[in-house]
Amino acid sequence: MKTLAILADFGTPGALLHAAEKVRTAGYRAFDCHSPFAIHGMDAAMGLGRSPIGYIVGGMALLGASIGYGLQTWVTTTAYPIIISGKPLYSWQAYIIVTFALFVLFGALGGVIGMLRLNRLPRLHHPLFYSERFGRVTDNAFMVSIEAGDPLFDETGTRDFLSSIGGTNIELVKGD
Repeated sequence: MKTLAILADFGTPGALLHAAEKVRTAGYRAFDCHSPFAIHGMDAAMGLGRSPIGYIVGGMALLGASIGYGLQTWVTTTAYPIIISGKPLYSWQAYIIVTFALFVLFGALGGVIGMLRLNRLPRLHHPLFYSERFGRVTDNAFMVSIEAGDPLFDETGTRDFLSSIGGTNIELVKGD
C-alpha cells in the first residue's frame, strides 16, 4: 500500500487557522483544512484567491440574454417576417420576458455547472476516506491534510513539520 496523504489533528479552530498559515508559508500547495464549521479567515490563511464563480454566472447570464434577444430578433425580422395589425417587425418590448427568462436560466446553469467543475465534483471517493479518524471531522475535529502528490511531500519530513507546528495524532493515510 502506498502513502496517499498525511493527516494531523489540531485542538481548536484558532490552532487550525495558524497551522494553515504555516503550511502555506512552508510552501505546500496540495493541502486542505477540515473542520465541522466554517472558520473566518481560513481562505486567506490557506492562500486561496477569490472564487471565479461570479464571473462564470455573469458571463453565462449575458450569453443567455443575448441568445434569447438575438433569436427573437432574427425570427421576427428575417426568418418569419409577419406584419400583424400594422405592428412593426422589430418590437423589442415584446422580447424582454423571454430575454429575462433565459438570462436567469443560463445564469443558474452556469452557477451549478461552474461550482461542480471548480470543486472537481462529482468525486465519489477521496483518499482521506481510508482514515478511520477522518470521520470525526464532521463532529469535533480540526485537521490538516497534505496529499502525497505535493512536490514538498516527504513522509518523515512532513510528519516532523506537522508535529513542529502543533499537530497531534499524525497519521499516514495509506491506500490502493
